[in-house]
Amino acid sequence: MNNKKNSKGSFFSRKQFELLIVCVTTGFIIGYSYNQAKDNREAGTINSELYEQEDSYREELITQQERNKELTEELNSLQEQIRKYEKSFASDEKDYKKLVEQAEDLRLLLGELKSDGKGIRITLQDGDYDPKSLNPNDYIVHESHVFKLLNELKISGAQAIAINGQRVLANSYIRCNGPVITIDGTQHPAPFVIEAVGDSDTLMASLNLNGGVVDQLLNDNIVVSLEEHQKLTMPRVKVES
Repeated sequence: MNNKKNSKGSFFSRKQFELLIVCVTTGFIIGYSYNQAKDNREAGTINSELYEQEDSYREELITQQERNKELTEELNSLQEQIRKYEKSFASDEKDYKKLVEQAEDLRLLLGELKSDGKGIRITLQDGDYDPKSLNPNDYIVHESHVFKLLNELKISGAQAIAINGQRVLANSYIRCNGPVITIDGTQHPAPFVIEAVGDSDTLMASLNLNGGVVDQLLNDNIVVSLEEHQKLTMPRVKVES
């Protein structure tokens, strides 16, 4: 009787143990499956976040590249405008320099500026009087002779002209009174020294042309001498206050 009871109690203990093993195993499997699913979900979430971040970086890069392209085009446009401004400024600067030169030439002609530089000096003297001649005026320097010389010098590019040290202006009044020439109210006796600042080669060549001014003066019995000078100085005209 006692042996049967012990056998029965041992049997239930074994079944309970086996059931415990099954429950533990099942719980482990379920727990492992849950953790694996959780890890997969977390990994999927991380991958999704990485993909989204990568897409964001890609879009930002594309946006930056487009912005760089716009800035490059804007820079090229500004550089082109600068080149146009530089060309316009260079052209305006040339025009400005030209106007300044023209204004300076005009002031030289008006006698407002002192003039110095290369030039020539022409001396006109009355010719030796021939008693056999009927008219002694044929041997005297007249204003017509001076005008011929002045006009030729101006045409040949003389920057400034003076007679016996007095500047001759574009509106100067010149008159002959016998052996004396009056320039703007100031009398000058012969000989008449005419100085001209300018290209001496050009001035000399224009005066010495065949049949030119010098030949005409010689034919009128005027004594003419010409000299080239490396530097002639003419004072500015004094304006009376």
